[in-house]
Amino acid sequence: MNRQPRTPTVPEKPTLDGLEDKWVRRWEDDGTYRFDRTRPREEIFAIDTPPPTVSGSLHVGHVFSYTHTDTIARYQRMRGRAVFYPMGWDDNGLPTERRVQNYFGVRCDPSLPYDPDFEPPAEPDPKKQVPISRRNFIELCERLTAIDEKAFEDLWRRIGLSVDWNLLYTTIGDRARAVAQRAFLRNLARGEAYLAEAPTLWDVTFHTAVAQAELEDRDTPGAFHRLRFHADDRVVLIDTTRPELLPACVALVAHPDDERYRDLFGRTVRTPVFGVEVPVLAHRLAEPDKGTGIAMICTFGDVTDVTWWRELNLPTRAVIGRDGRLVAEAPPGVPAGPYAELAGKTVHSARERMVQLLRESGDLDGEPRPIVRPVKYYEKGSKPLEIVTTRQWYIRNGGRDAALREQLLARGRELSWHPPYMRARYENWVEGLNGDWLISRQRFFGVPFPVWYPLDSDGEPRYDRPIVPPEEMLPIDPSSDVPPGYSEDQRGKPDGFIGDPDVMDTWATSSLTPQVAGGWESDPDLFARVFPYDLRPQGHDIIRTWLFSTVLRSHLEHDSLPWRNAALSGWILDPDRKKMSKSKGNVITPMGLLVEHGSDAVRYWAASARPGTDTAFEVKQIKVGRRLATKILNASRFVLGLGEVAPDAAITEPVDLSMLAALREVVAEATEAFDGYDHARALERTERFFWYFCDDYLELVKQRAYGEGAGADSARAALRTALSVLLRLFAPILPFVTEEVWSWWRDGSVHLASWPEAAELPAGGDPALLEVTAEALRQVRKAKSQAKVSMRAEVARAVVRGPGTATVRAAAEDLRAAGNVAELELDEAAAAEELTVAVTLAAAVS
Repeated sequence: MNRQPRTPTVPEKPTLDGLEDKWVRRWEDDGTYRFDRTRPREEIFAIDTPPPTVSGSLHVGHVFSYTHTDTIARYQRMRGRAVFYPMGWDDNGLPTERRVQNYFGVRCDPSLPYDPDFEPPAEPDPKKQVPISRRNFIELCERLTAIDEKAFEDLWRRIGLSVDWNLLYTTIGDRARAVAQRAFLRNLARGEAYLAEAPTLWDVTFHTAVAQAELEDRDTPGAFHRLRFHADDRVVLIDTTRPELLPACVALVAHPDDERYRDLFGRTVRTPVFGVEVPVLAHRLAEPDKGTGIAMICTFGDVTDVTWWRELNLPTRAVIGRDGRLVAEAPPGVPAGPYAELAGKTVHSARERMVQLLRESGDLDGEPRPIVRPVKYYEKGSKPLEIVTTRQWYIRNGGRDAALREQLLARGRELSWHPPYMRARYENWVEGLNGDWLISRQRFFGVPFPVWYPLDSDGEPRYDRPIVPPEEMLPIDPSSDVPPGYSEDQRGKPDGFIGDPDVMDTWATSSLTPQVAGGWESDPDLFARVFPYDLRPQGHDIIRTWLFSTVLRSHLEHDSLPWRNAALSGWILDPDRKKMSKSKGNVITPMGLLVEHGSDAVRYWAASARPGTDTAFEVKQIKVGRRLATKILNASRFVLGLGEVAPDAAITEPVDLSMLAALREVVAEATEAFDGYDHARALERTERFFWYFCDDYLELVKQRAYGEGAGADSARAALRTALSVLLRLFAPILPFVTEEVWSWWRDGSVHLASWPEAAELPAGGDPALLEVTAEALRQVRKAKSQAKVSMRAEVARAVVRGPGTATVRAAAEDLRAAGNVAELELDEAAAAEELTVAVTLAAAVS
C-alpha cells in the first residue's frame, strides 16, 4: 500500500552519483525484496531465474537480459504479489574446468593420488599444466568459483536486481546434486534413462561426449578427393572429404532410383589400397546430385553414416580413438600392412598419408579439389567432432519415440510464449530431434551419476546390473562412496564393484532449476507454493537446450509444464551486428558502464529493447537514459519545492484534469504492456508522457502553481499526484532514482508501493485540452525564439485559430500566464486545417 506523503526533504543539489551504494545497502538491511513464503500460491509470482555460468566475468549481454527479468519481478511485487525471485550459479561443467586449468596452470589426472598439501604454481603456465588428482582439481574448481561468484553477486547488486539473496543456490552444491541424482534415479526406474554403447559425437580435445543440442556448424576448409573403387567389370568413383576413413569403409550406397548404380546393388566392390570387399547398397538418403552420386559408408564419418549403419545393419570398423588418433590395431578384415601406415596418427596426418598411398596405388583420380563446407563442432570446442563408439547414459526425449514427441509438442502449445512467434523455434527443435538426449560427460567437475557396477569373478563390470543407492543417501559420489552391501576394500576387485566414472551434462542439472530452487522433496511446503512457476525468462538461443530440457524433465517427473510463461530476450550485437560472446572476443564488461553512466542509465538501455529482439549495443542510448534519470531528479525537486498541499486540496482546473486524464491512459497502457511481459512498451509509453508532462504541462501551469488560492492548490495537487504515479511507473526500470525521489516525501520503499491504477486519478478530464493548449504555447515560444528574445518577453497579442480553438478557452488563463500574453484572442470562427497562433510581441522598452 502507499504511505501518506510527509513534508518533503529535498536535497539542494540532487545527484545520481552514489545512489547505487546507498540503496543497495538499504534494500538489504530492510529486507525489501525478501520472499514471503507464508503467502498462498495465488498471491505468489515465482520466477525460474537463469543461473549464469560462472566462468570469468559477466558482460553487457547478461545485464541486458537479466534487467528484463528484474523489471517483471518489480512490477509483480508492486501488484501485491510475493515474488519468488532466486539466483543461482551454474558453476559445474566444462567452462569452469577450462577456466581452472588456465587460471591455475593445472590439469586433472584421475590416476594420481590426492595431495592434501597441494598448492597451484605461483606463476601458472597454461602450456605446461601440472597434473593433479581429481579431488585436488575439484577443490581448485570450488576455490575459483567462490571468487567468481562473489564478483557476480556484487555486479548483480550494483545493477539493482531485486532477487532474494537468501534463496541463492549453486548447481554443484549438495542440494542441486541431490535433486539431479534423485531425478536421474527416477528416470532410470521408469525406463526413461538408459545406458547404451553406441556411436557418439566426441570432442577429441576435451575427451568428452557431446549432445545434439551442443552442436554448431562452422564453415571449414577441406577438399574433395575422388577415389577409385574396383568392381570386376568397372571402376566406381567416390568423392570424399575424409580419405583417412577408407579403412573404416563398410559399404557403398546410392539412391535406389539412380540408374547409374542400379546394376551394382547387391554386388561388392574392392576398396582402394586395402582391397577389402564391401557391398553396394541402396538407401533413400543418398543424394544423386552430390559428387558422383554414390558415397562410401564409414564407421563413422558423420551422422548420416550412423543412420546408414543402423538401418542397413552394417558391421563396425572403428578407426578413430577417443584421443582423435587412428587406433593402433587395424579393424577386423582390414590388412595390417597398409593400415600400419596410418596407425597412431592424428586425423590430419593420417589424411595426408592416405592421399600419398592413393597416389602411389593409382587410386586417386585427379588432384584434391579445395572446398569450404559446414562441419560439426562442439559449441565450446576448436576441432571438428569425431564419432566414436562409447558407452553413455541417455534420457528419452522424443527423438526416437513419436508419442513422446507429440506430448512435448503439446506442452509447447500449453505454454504462453512472449513474444508468441518464439514457439516455432521450440517446435522446430522437437520435430528435428534424431536421437535421445545424451547426458553423460567424461569430465570431472560435475554431478556424478549415482551408480555403481558389480564386477564378476574376472573383474569385468556388469553394466546390465547397475547398483543404485536409496534416495535418502543422496547426494553421493560413487568414486568415494560405497554401495549398500559392499565395503571399500572391494572397490575394483573381482566380485566387488566400481563406480560410474562420468558426470552429468551441465544441462542435466540446469534442466532442474525449478526443482532445485523450489525445494523439491526437501521442502514440500515451499515447492507447493511456487511450482509450477509463473515465468521462465531466458535467451532465445537456448530454447533448444535449457527451455526444452526443463520442459522434458518436468513432463516426465510431474506430468506438467514447469512454468506458465516463457519470456525470451534477444542477443546483444556489436557495432558490426554480430552477437556478443566471449568466444568471439567482442564482449564489453559492464562495470565501467555502470560506474560512468549509472545503473539506471544502463537499465534504461536494456529495457528499451523489445522482447525477443536482437539489439545493438549503443552508448548513445545509455546516455539518453542518464538524461532521463537526471530529469526525474530535477522535475521532482521542482514539484516538491512548490510548497505544501492541503490534504483536502481539490483538483478542479480543466488543464490539471486534462493532464491526469492523459495519465490515466498511460497507466492502463503500461499495465497492459507489463501484463504481456513487454517492458519496452511500458517504458516507451511512460517516458513519452513524462517528457510531455515536463515540457508542456509544467510550463503551462508553472505560474499558477506558484500562486495562491484554489487554482494554485489544484496545480500543486495535480503535480504531486502525477509525480507519485510516474515514479511508480518508472520504478521497475529505474529503481535507484525513483527510490531516491520517493524517499524525499514518502515513507517506505517505492518498490513496495502499489502499482498505480486508473481509479486513483480523477475522472472527467479531457485529454485533448492539454494537447491543444500545449501546442498553442509551443507556437508562442517558437515566435519568441525566432525573434531571439527571452521566453519571459511580453506578447502584446496572440490570436489562436483553427481546430481545437474552442477547447483552448478552458485553459486560456494558463496559456496567457505561461506565454506572458497581454491580449489573447480565440478566433473560433476562422477556418483552418491546423491550429495556428499569430503572435505580436510587445515593443521593446529602450
